[in-house]
Amino acid sequence: MTFNMKDWIRNIMGSEKRVPMPIMTYPGLALSGRSIPDVIRNGEDQFSCIYALSQKYPSAAAMTIMDLSVEAEAFGSPIRYSDNEVPTVAGSIIFDEKSARELKIPRIGTGRTGAYLKAAALCAQHINDRPSFGGHIGPFSLACRLYDMTELMVALFDEPDTVHMILGKATEFLVSYAKAFKGSGAAGIIIAEPAAGLLAPEQCEEFSSSYVKMIVDAVQDDYFMVILHNCGNTVKLVTSMLSTGAMGFHFGNAVDMGDIMPQIPEDRLAFGNVDPARVFKNGTPEDVREKTRDLLDRTAKYRNFVVSSGCDIPPGTPIENIETFFETVDLYNTRDIPQP
Repeated sequence: MTFNMKDWIRNIMGSEKRVPMPIMTYPGLALSGRSIPDVIRNGEDQFSCIYALSQKYPSAAAMTIMDLSVEAEAFGSPIRYSDNEVPTVAGSIIFDEKSARELKIPRIGTGRTGAYLKAAALCAQHINDRPSFGGHIGPFSLACRLYDMTELMVALFDEPDTVHMILGKATEFLVSYAKAFKGSGAAGIIIAEPAAGLLAPEQCEEFSSSYVKMIVDAVQDDYFMVILHNCGNTVKLVTSMLSTGAMGFHFGNAVDMGDIMPQIPEDRLAFGNVDPARVFKNGTPEDVREKTRDLLDRTAKYRNFVVSSGCDIPPGTPIENIETFFETVDLYNTRDIPQP
């Protein structure tokens, strides 16, 4: 089903009710009877996980797994797999200017990218009551996985041309990947760019936002929305993030949304930011209730705010905590006390 995402945004902003949209796919494992190895390798299994969540919870959108190893693996990075943990990049494949220059840009469909595109296509075909988002890593965060993060941070000062070479190749691939998600029928993508949270504002603009903007310019339109996620300390990076032109911005629990929301234009959505690990996974239902209610109270005057997790909710999160989150939003929406 096709969704006009500008209408979707306007509907959220015009609603008297607060809208929940946590970043979650792994909580659907228990609902669908799948495992982590199943859903990260097989698009049909991943869709089963996403579909089970969509049938149980009133999230504003469905989404594919936020997996920050997929794109690096397509480039050739070694990946560490586990039955109980999300996959992670296990080593660098760029070491200097020569290896950066020789880096080959992979075809879309290489490695596990095909599985994620398949999951997105099935979501678009079978989840008709809400938009579905694909997702991929951001250019700077991908560069940090291809070229050791510490080495890359040094290279920003010592070899900026090499960094730009890597970013150019990463972005070329990510533009193609984003176009493939658009072609699958997805209503948008969530670009995860957490490593950019380590940058100063000027560096963020030069080494992250300018490249994210290339992706946004290539795919975003009325029917395809880009949400830029950065779970770092982004209070001073909001201006740079806004320069990408994305329609939405997702923030992690490293920041206070009270510092973020005044910086967000009224025509853009902002999402965040209940702690996915400390509160959702390791907290009690009462912790989830308290933190969610407090966040809703503190953002009550902002109609362009969507209550969410601060990042991807991890595997092993108790289902009662997920249910408490949605119940708390629902109770907040039905209370008799007038909301600002």
